[in-house]
Amino acid sequence: MEMVERYIFAVMQKLPQSQRKDIAIELRGLIEDMLEDRSGKNHYTESDIEEVLLELGRPKELADKYRNTKKYLIGPELFDSYLYILKVILAVVGISIGVGFAIQVVINPVNILDHFVDMIVSAVTALPMAFGWTTFGFAMGELMGNVKKEDLQWEKEEWKPTNLPPIPVEHSRVKRGEAVTSIIFYAFFIVLFSFSSDYLGVWVFHDGFNGVVPFLNEQNYGTYLVFIILILGIGILNECLKLAFGKWSYKLVLYTTVSNTLSMAIILFMVTATDFWNPTFMSDLVEVNVLTAGSEGYDTVNWIWSRVTFWTIVILILSLVWNGIDGFLKARKNK
Repeated sequence: MEMVERYIFAVMQKLPQSQRKDIAIELRGLIEDMLEDRSGKNHYTESDIEEVLLELGRPKELADKYRNTKKYLIGPELFDSYLYILKVILAVVGISIGVGFAIQVVINPVNILDHFVDMIVSAVTALPMAFGWTTFGFAMGELMGNVKKEDLQWEKEEWKPTNLPPIPVEHSRVKRGEAVTSIIFYAFFIVLFSFSSDYLGVWVFHDGFNGVVPFLNEQNYGTYLVFIILILGIGILNECLKLAFGKWSYKLVLYTTVSNTLSMAIILFMVTATDFWNPTFMSDLVEVNVLTAGSEGYDTVNWIWSRVTFWTIVILILSLVWNGIDGFLKARKNK
């Protein structure tokens, strides 16, 4: 009955999450009834099973009959996940903006009206951005994950149940929770870098909050913000592709490796630029009395700061290699 389970799995992958359980039970019962009617016995041969599955037709076509729709930007197999993630991302973005407003009010209550206006502007800008990136990511996932080589071959050749792909092993399936968490992470940082970048640095407290010594060069930050959002958007796209494929395959590994390489190239371009980091970071720390020039603490922080670019590059390369190898090994198990 392995072929039956593979057939049911192939059909379920084309259906919405909310319908899969009930339809799987119904379809399994239908196949068993058809086998009994055909053979009149409890033990069926591979030939009996193959004839029944041929009668039911291609999994994609049977799934179309169950859902009664065929044209869509985001298919039913992804739509439940899309709605869920969209709600979560919009909530995360909204909460992040609200928390940012609260922090600004606590730190500087005198300018509460200005903070409120900033919050409204951030919401009007960030919420459509989050909606757009999420929708684009799932649409690309639908486009790249739905058009499979096997589907194209079936349109030209006679379909056979033996063409059914095996059910992926548990370890090589894409974990929905991990993908959702990553998307939330990327959405949060889009808000952070877009609307709260002035808080990215060392917070200074002397009898209250005295400001922030920024890590990045504030004069040129606007130029690099476009690249930062692009990198985070590529991250969202990657996670949407994982949800679309549902399991690790060589095609998915290729997509993610190419996009990760593009992101790494952009990051390398930024961190190696002379105007990306704050050029007066160490002197600013001395000026606000966080460090004393010539002290042991100053030398330690200066040593770390002077190697930020190097370690950023090392971590990026190791991460790219690890993700590629890990994805390849998972895809290999599904071969």
